[in-house]
Amino acid sequence: MRIEGTVTLDSHGEATATNAVDVLVMRQTIAPVLPAEDELPAGLDVDTLTETLRGHMELIVPEVETKALALHKEDIPRYCALACVSQANDKLRARAGQGAYGTLVFARKLARSLAALCDHYETLTSMPICLACDRTIHRRSESMPHDRVSNSGGAVTSHTHVVCANRAPYT
Repeated sequence: MRIEGTVTLDSHGEATATNAVDVLVMRQTIAPVLPAEDELPAGLDVDTLTETLRGHMELIVPEVETKALALHKEDIPRYCALACVSQANDKLRARAGQGAYGTLVFARKLARSLAALCDHYETLTSMPICLACDRTIHRRSESMPHDRVSNSGGAVTSHTHVVCANRAPYT
């Protein structure tokens, strides 16, 4: 499955190409497969799901790789993203095991890899993630900053959707 980009007009009426990476759609595809301890929804065709996950990965891998390669050679996000791309390419070359269980295990491996690629894509494109609901905060969404202390001891400014700010506890 290969999804092509689209051409849109910017505010000046000039054509701009946009890629078809839609992290929200990709995460919605992942949702029924993960977490592994949950059962899959009835009627879910694992073979179709696997092909959809593959298609999403084929689309996002070159985007993550291109954005990572644009960073300085010593940049840690570059290193991590390229390692994820390498692992994703390995999974794209792999095939599912025998039987329904083998197919399900393989789909979950693809889903975890796609989730990591989505995380790297969002990091590399500076798309903020809501600290409360773990979804992308799109430009059209109302959000608010939330300062917290990072593991490395520095302050990190994260964001939450305004509607999520009082709904869910977060750390």
